[in-house]
Amino acid sequence: MAKRKIIEIDRGLCNGCGLCTTACVEGALVLDKDNKAVLAKEIYCDGMGACLDVCPTDALKIVERESEAYDPKATYAHVAKTRGKEAAKHVHGAETAGRPPAPHFQGGCPGSRAREIVKTEDAGGKTVSGRSELSQWPIQLHLVSPLAPYFQGADLLIAADCTAFSFGSFHPEFLKGKKLVIACPKLDDTTGYVEKLAEIIRRNSLKSLTVAIMTVPCCSGLFHMIEDAVAMSGVRIDVKRIVIGIDGMLVEKD
Repeated sequence: MAKRKIIEIDRGLCNGCGLCTTACVEGALVLDKDNKAVLAKEIYCDGMGACLDVCPTDALKIVERESEAYDPKATYAHVAKTRGKEAAKHVHGAETAGRPPAPHFQGGCPGSRAREIVKTEDAGGKTVSGRSELSQWPIQLHLVSPLAPYFQGADLLIAADCTAFSFGSFHPEFLKGKKLVIACPKLDDTTGYVEKLAEIIRRNSLKSLTVAIMTVPCCSGLFHMIEDAVAMSGVRIDVKRIVIGIDGMLVEKD
């Protein structure tokens, strides 16, 4: 055994919400019989800390201690068995099983840390042509935290991945002034998606909720997940819908 970074759970702070168990792509965290988060096996935890941002009680932290090394091959097999092979493709290091795992970062994966993006103007005081209207990070549903402060009182846009690539004016027409969450109901492992969306809706007093999807049949699944999440949240909020054709034309806008 050697010292490495690994998740530590404060059982006294854990409230059993289970958000960490869905945030962990490697399936390292589960709820025990007392409804407390525990490590299923230490070899499944990569120490990257993607679970940190979603914990509402700060019960999770990264520590450095002696432990068996993270095992991407065993983790891949674990996730494939419990969540399916599609989900297992996203396991950290699965494609390089047998090689040393990637370097770890104190405090979790930098790419999943919640942050706001401040927009600036060019030197002449004019808005940059074609600029991004993205105002926060991260945006992927697996990575966002329901407790991220930028969601509070926000106009929220939940968009299928393909919409921004298909509709040329996505940023100025749909995204401007909104916070964004993206997801793909066909290719993502959607386990826990409805529950996480319900948490976002329940906790943040959203001003509005809009969903953008494509006309392809699988995309309607995202709209139905959001409807289920609204019902689960207990919050009364209308869901506005934008539908974009595969030719990039606007088909429907509430």
